[in-house]
Amino acid sequence: MESPKTVWAALASPRYLISSWPWRSYGYLFTSVPMGGLAIGVLIGLAALGAVLSPILIGILLLTAFPLVGAAIGRVERWRAGLMLLDGISSPHAKLPRTLSLRQRRTFRRREQASMRALGYSFVLGVLLWPLSALFAGISATVLGVSLAAPIIADGDEMGMGPWTLDTFWEGLLFLVLFTPPFYVVSSYLLGVIAGAQASLAKAMLGPREQELQRNLAELRRSRLDLVDAFETERVRIERHLHDGVQQRLVGLTMTLGLAELDLPEGDGRRLVVKAHAEAEAALADLRAAVRGIHPRVLVDHGLEAAVREVADRMPLPVTLQLSIPMRLPPPIEAAAYFVVSEALANVAKHAQAANCEVSGWVDRDRLVITVQDDGIGGARLGAGTGLTGLVTRLDALGGTLDVDSPPGGPTRLRMECPCRLGD
Repeated sequence: MESPKTVWAALASPRYLISSWPWRSYGYLFTSVPMGGLAIGVLIGLAALGAVLSPILIGILLLTAFPLVGAAIGRVERWRAGLMLLDGISSPHAKLPRTLSLRQRRTFRRREQASMRALGYSFVLGVLLWPLSALFAGISATVLGVSLAAPIIADGDEMGMGPWTLDTFWEGLLFLVLFTPPFYVVSSYLLGVIAGAQASLAKAMLGPREQELQRNLAELRRSRLDLVDAFETERVRIERHLHDGVQQRLVGLTMTLGLAELDLPEGDGRRLVVKAHAEAEAALADLRAAVRGIHPRVLVDHGLEAAVREVADRMPLPVTLQLSIPMRLPPPIEAAAYFVVSEALANVAKHAQAANCEVSGWVDRDRLVITVQDDGIGGARLGAGTGLTGLVTRLDALGGTLDVDSPPGGPTRLRMECPCRLGD
């Protein structure tokens, strides 16, 4: 059975009384007391200080800090609500750029609706919630403690428990056995309901609204696109360095070795130069292949279709192309699609034992769709060392998906979908 994530789900479980949830309720209600006292004390103190200093304008500035105080209390309360809501409460506050100054951050936070809601919750917590929490949790804990100690207390002195008077150990033990279990059951459910109601109120006032969730989702998508752009920028830098630096040095080295090969007479020295010349040419070929794999020039100059055709021409098996992409796409999307096709075809050549392969691509309702299908042995899957795992993350950042259908015995069909515009 899956463990309940909220106190409401726990209350509906038959295992509630023997779980940790009654003690979580006690902990949540008891910690409400110092938090409520701190909240109302800070707010009253800030208001009083602002009123005293208002003639010299500093007080007015202090009054504008109320939303910031509410935001700080709200942050603590969202963390404390994790006792009752295991998934916690998401922050409703916007994620601010690091380029903003401290003053700009404070100004933005002060004007946020989420900060004002947190301020309102701080007043409710300080005026209403903590006295109720102290009353119910305090009475319950006191009665439970006294009833558990009833045999010891009654053995030494006379004690009154409601309409009963206990003056012997056995009377106290009888009271413990008959009264404590039903009281624990009733009080546990009652405190669970009170703590759950308080946590639900905290979630309603301190959690994000629908528009804030949409904003946070947009910010997440934008940050992931920034990561993709940063990756592309770094890739271009590496490609330029290899092409204009290392590759040119290797070209110069092969030319120098070639001239030395022509000038040297036959012998061991010439054979070593010939071998070094061959190794340098092989290294240059490997470097050119690596540069082409990092980001082929044909993709930049002529687009996705031409780049995919170039990859297909290098394959050791026949590849049928059916591409219908009428326009150029944003560079990150073209690059992601190219590397998906390139990696898929490389896997077909290495592992599939296929005789034929087909690559199809088209645009369907502003979404780029590309499929790669082969007639090989099948059994491929994502995350099995195929090299596609990183591309899944890359596509996810662009709002795309990658699926593989590869039953044992084949055929294998890989399908990629991605929006044709960034931010969709």
